[in-house]
Amino acid sequence: MTLFTRLDKVASKLVYQGKVISLRVDEVTSQYKTVTREIVEHNGGVVIACQPEPDMIVLVKQYRYPIDKDLIELPAGRIDAGEFPLPAAQRELREETGYEAAIWRELLKMYSAPGFCDEVLHVFQATKTNLTAKALDHDEETDVIIIPVREAWQQVLDGKICDAKTIAGLAMLI
Repeated sequence: MTLFTRLDKVASKLVYQGKVISLRVDEVTSQYKTVTREIVEHNGGVVIACQPEPDMIVLVKQYRYPIDKDLIELPAGRIDAGEFPLPAAQRELREETGYEAAIWRELLKMYSAPGFCDEVLHVFQATKTNLTAKALDHDEETDVIIIPVREAWQQVLDGKICDAKTIAGLAMLI
């Protein structure tokens, strides 16, 4: 039994269509009222907890323009149109860190911001690794950091790692 009434879409308008996201505005109705919902559409993303050794984790430090800060994060990226999550994770790990992994396990799926966005993040664990070379996109720069998982978790507790997808991924390893 649900306490909330499902909303039915009455109308929908695409407001913006970009390379990474689209924005649509829906008019939705329940038995009680009609309201507007703004929805960010996204293909989804992948997050990789790469462990070259059982107690170690690969992180990347990179500048994030929307918040104008360098963040320490698990390697991550978007799923391209028509791409499946695992190949996207393998591609992103190689691009951002230079690592490849022989063993992959999906740890969880989560919504990044379900109040306004349909993005689903697939969090993978990658083990039995081999270091090759980074293949960054033209607009990316990353510093690779390899530290013990417990130290990374302490950085979460100390407020040094504050990226939600990274916190969720690390929590699955603790």
